[in-house]
Amino acid sequence: MSRQAAIGWTRVAVIVGSILLIEALCRLKIINPLTLIPPSEMAASLWELIVTGKVTDDIAQTFSTVAIAFVLSVVTGFILGAVIHALPRVRRAVDPLLASYYSIPFFVFYPLLIALFGLNTIPLIVIGFVFATAAMVISTLNGLDRVPRVLSKTTRVLRMSSSSSVLFVTLPAAAPYLFTGLKLALAYSFIGVIAGEFILSGGGLGYSIAYAYNNFDNQTMYALMMFVLVIATVMNGALHVFEQRMLRRRARA
Repeated sequence: MSRQAAIGWTRVAVIVGSILLIEALCRLKIINPLTLIPPSEMAASLWELIVTGKVTDDIAQTFSTVAIAFVLSVVTGFILGAVIHALPRVRRAVDPLLASYYSIPFFVFYPLLIALFGLNTIPLIVIGFVFATAAMVISTLNGLDRVPRVLSKTTRVLRMSSSSSVLFVTLPAAAPYLFTGLKLALAYSFIGVIAGEFILSGGGLGYSIAYAYNNFDNQTMYALMMFVLVIATVMNGALHVFEQRMLRRRARA
């Protein structure tokens, strides 16, 4: 078994073991049922919600909002990162701001966004976008910094055009780090959108979780929490697999 496979199976074992432990503690009443329900009941409740279609609209709203925020943050973050990388003076001015970016409590601007755009999905998209863009900018800078200089010299020797050198040399060399940005942008988009739905929204998974919590509906609350965790983990894991493959190819090259 390779080292990577061993690490992967270890992660699976830790996750499965943790779920079984929580299941046992809940079934033995060591954990109060009013505090936490067994994972098997969460899964059963989630299946019922999906089959009956009670959360179909909420799922569609949340995932469409996350998708828009994610795409906008990736495109904008990549363009900003490339521009900042090409302008050293601008980068020296921006670096301290990027380093302290996530210390800013962006959710305090949510009432202002509601006043500007109304009670719809646009404020949620803005929050997810603002949360995720900086991660993509930082990853883009990190990736472009690590493109070997010899590749740039090779493109000049081969007299490649600027567009060809970027498309066939720079982007493939920086791709593993760009995938890190994709992972982080996806995670931050989820955080921004769902947290925004918690604060003030008329729909979405965050709203449904908060509504279930306020009505002491543990079955629905934990079922939706499980759904969000599973989907986010699966999507992030898929990007992680592609990232590791690119890093291994780059190391071999």
